[in-house]
This record gives sequence, C-alpha cells and structure tokens, in this order.
Amino acid sequence: MTVDDHLQTPMPNFRKTLLKWYTGNKRKYPWRETDDPFRVLIAEIMLRRTKADQVEKVYNQLFAHYPTVKDIVNADEEQIENIVYPLGLTWRSTTFKLLAMEILNRYGGEVPQTRESLLLLPGTGEYVAGAVLSIAYNKREWLVDSNVVRVFRRYFGISTSKEGRRDKRVINMAKKYVSHRNPRDANLAILDFSAIVCIPRKPKCIDCPLNTDCHYYRDTDIQERREKDNKEVRNACWTR
Repeated sequence: MTVDDHLQTPMPNFRKTLLKWYTGNKRKYPWRETDDPFRVLIAEIMLRRTKADQVEKVYNQLFAHYPTVKDIVNADEEQIENIVYPLGLTWRSTTFKLLAMEILNRYGGEVPQTRESLLLLPGTGEYVAGAVLSIAYNKREWLVDSNVVRVFRRYFGISTSKEGRRDKRVINMAKKYVSHRNPRDANLAILDFSAIVCIPRKPKCIDCPLNTDCHYYRDTDIQERREKDNKEVRNACWTR
C-alpha cells in the first residue's frame, strides 16, 4: 500500500485542483523553458538553499558563457566560481566541472534518464534526481523537499518524522501524487503553490483553492495555526 487508505480518495482531487490552479499561476524561469536536461540539472543544483529569483540571473550568465557540457568541461574553474559567487556556496563551481566531466566521459554528454544513474553524479541527491527526471524528461518521478512536506502535512493533516523529506509516508504520497499523466506540471504545480499560497508563515488560506478540504484550514484555530507556522518557518528550506 503506497499511502493510507483515507488518503486514496482526496489525492486525485488535490492533484486536479493544483493543476487547474497552476495553469493560471505558474512561474516562468529559463530552466523550465529549455529542453536541455543538462541545464535543468545545473539549475536544480543552483536552487539548493537558494531562492529561484536569485538563481535566474546567474543561470543566464553561466550558460551565456558556457552553453554546453563540453564548454563547462573546458572552462576555467575560477571563471565559473566568479559567475556563481553571488549565490554563495562556492563549492558549486567545482561540482559543475566534475558533473560535466562525468556526463561527458561516462554518458557521452547526455544526462542519464534513471534515478539510480543520476544519484551517482556529483552534487545530486534524491530531490535533484527527481526534479531532472520530471522536469526535463516528464517522467513519473517523485520529488520531496520541505515545501512539499508542508503542503502535504497541512492539507492531509498528517504527522511526519522530524526529517520530513525522508519520511517514507511522505515519499509514498509524492509517488501517488505524480503517478498519473503530466507529472512535470504536477510537480511544478505543488512547488509553485508552496511558494505563492501555502507559504511557511501566514499562508494565504482565504484565497487557497484547496481550503474547503484542507485539514489545516478547516480543523485548526488561529492560535494553533500560528504555532504550526512558527514550526514550519524553522523547518523550511528556501522556496524554489
């Protein structure tokens, strides 16, 4: 069983409502407009602990100078570091070089299309692997970060382990959520929803298209929400 029985019925409606909301509220970023999996992979590594709006300028600058895998392999690491410096975490410049070399030498310049192979690449983890497979290849692959955990926890009224993004129940819910057609938009929908509506503190519940069936909105009072919001802020990662 992938998710609890009582979640089987709400999940299709949850997904359908989010996808409908997404059609009129999707955010536009260059890594969502490209059909190049390598650029999606680099963007996802840039997005770790960094807001999407901060990443956009650096992403455009990097690929203006080094548009292909080979270009990054041949680039001077210090020059890459200078480009990505505004994002902090300067280890990323080394990671980008190692990543490009591995993809070029082992995979002939093509980003692999399985989670297992992606997890062997420098700088990747479960989230990045799932994001690349879903966004670049439109595969039915799950992704979970603290923002996804927050939406699931609020809407379905579930409890999770402290490390929510590793919670097996949450991962199973994410697999169920993305198990139908158009997984790319489904994953982007929940990410954008968590950034625009279901934010860590003072979520926009009145305007939320899910509020009728949302456990957080329906079954908790204002004081309890405030206490939960404070906890969400402490646990939140940067909104992607």
